Amino acid sequence: MFKNSIYKSLGLAVICAAYTACKLPEVAQRAENKNVPEGFSDSKDTVNSASIQWKTFFTDPNLVTLIDTALKNNQELNITLQDIEIARNDIKAKKGDLLPTVGYGVGAGLEKVGRYTSPGAGDASTDITPGKRVPEVLPDYKFGLQANWEADIWHKLRNAKQSAVNHYLSTIAGKNFVVTNLVAEVANSYYELLALDNQLDIVKQNIKIQSDALELMKIQKEATRVTELAVRKFQAEVLSSKSMQFDIQQDITETENKINFLLGRYPQPIIRDSKSFTDLVPTTVQSGIPSQLLANRPDIKQAELELAAAKLDVKVAKAQFYPSLSISATLGYQAFNPSYLLRTPESLIYSLAGDLAGPLINKNAIKAEYLTANAKQLQAVFDYEKTILNGYIEVANQMSNINNLQKSYDLKNQQVKALTESIDISNALFRSARADYFEVLMTQRDALQSKLELIETKKQQLNAVVNIYHALGGGWN
Repeated sequence: MFKNSIYKSLGLAVICAAYTACKLPEVAQRAENKNVPEGFSDSKDTVNSASIQWKTFFTDPNLVTLIDTALKNNQELNITLQDIEIARNDIKAKKGDLLPTVGYGVGAGLEKVGRYTSPGAGDASTDITPGKRVPEVLPDYKFGLQANWEADIWHKLRNAKQSAVNHYLSTIAGKNFVVTNLVAEVANSYYELLALDNQLDIVKQNIKIQSDALELMKIQKEATRVTELAVRKFQAEVLSSKSMQFDIQQDITETENKINFLLGRYPQPIIRDSKSFTDLVPTTVQSGIPSQLLANRPDIKQAELELAAAKLDVKVAKAQFYPSLSISATLGYQAFNPSYLLRTPESLIYSLAGDLAGPLINKNAIKAEYLTANAKQLQAVFDYEKTILNGYIEVANQMSNINNLQKSYDLKNQQVKALTESIDISNALFRSARADYFEVLMTQRDALQSKLELIETKKQQLNAVVNIYHALGGGWN
C-alpha cells in the first residue's frame, strides 16, 4: 500500500512537470536573412583581395615593420586575447557540469539528545557495548566520499557547453576583427603621416616663394610702383604660411604618437620614407562577390557564432521547465569511537538516492529567463543581418570612392601644373606692369592650396585602398 502511494505520487509529479513544461510562454520567432546582392555595382570580380596576407598586400617595408610591432604589443589586442582565454575556461566549466562531482568529507562532533524524546528513551534502554549504557553525550566521527551527478536527459548541459564553444569561437573571430581594424588603422595613420610630411615640404617651399615676392614688393615700393598696402599683404601671407607650418608640425607629432600608441610604445620618431609619396600607385583591389564577405569578414563570422550561441541559450532556458534527475551517493565510515571507525562492515555507511524535481508553481523566474534568452536571440539575428548589410555597404562605398578619387586626382594634378606655371607668369606680368600685386598674391595662394589638396587626395586614395581591404575582411589571416 505504501509503495503504491509512492508510485502514484511520483507519477503525478512527472505528469505535472511534463504538463508544466508543455505550456511554455509565447515567443517571437525570426529567421536570419543571409541574402546578399550578386555583385558590387558593375564589378564582375570573382577573386577577393582579402585572401592576400597583409605582409604581401602592403609593400612599404617601414609600414610592414610598424604593423608587425602593433600585432605584438597593442594593448587592445592583448585584452582581446584574454577574452579568448576566459571563453576557453568557460568551456571547461560547462564540460565539467556534464561529469559527476566527487568530493570528500571528514567530520567529528558531539550530540546529546533529550531524555524524554524517542531517541533519548531508546538510548537509555540500550547498551552501547555489553554492560555499558549509551552515554548521554555521544561523540561522532566520520569520513567518506560524496558523489553527485545530474543526468542530462534534456540536453540542457550539452547545449550549454556547445553555447560556450560558440562563444569561444566568437571571441576568436572578434580577435581577428580587432586585427583587421588594427592593421587598417596603422596603415591609414602611416599614409597620413607621409602626407603631412609632403604638405610641410610644400609649405616651406611656398614660404620661400612668398618671401621672394615680399622682397620684390619692397623693391617695387621704393620705386613707388606699389604702396605699403602691397608690402603688408605679402608680409601677412608669409606669416600665415609660417603659422600653417607649425600647425602641420603639430599634426605630425600627434600622428606619430597615435601610431606609437597603436604599437603599444612611448613617443618616438616613426621611421618612414616620405619622398616618394606622390609617386605611390594605389594597389589594385579585387572585391570578389558579396557572398564571400560571409566567410572573409571576421565581424560577420563573429555575429553568426553569437547567433548560434543565442539559439542554444534558448534551448537551455527552455529545459529549465522540465524536471531534472539528480543522483547522489555516499560511501564512508562512521562511529562514536575512533577505535571503531575502520571496522567493516559495522562502521561502513553508504547511500544511493535519485531525485526527480521540476518547477510546478510560481515559475516566473524561469519564464523571465526563457523570454530574456529569446529576446537575446532576436537581438543576435538583427545584429547578424545588420553586420552583413554594413559589410556590403562599406565595400560598395569604397569601390565607388576609389573610382571617383582617381578621377579627382587626375584633375587636381592638372590644376596644380596650371597654377604652378601661373606663378611665374604672374610675376613676369607684375614686373612688366601688366598685372597688379593682388593677382600675384592670389595666384600664389591658389597654387599652395591646390598642392595641399593634391597631397590630401593622394592620401585619400591610399586610405581608400586600405579601407576596402579592411571592408573585404583582409588583414587577419
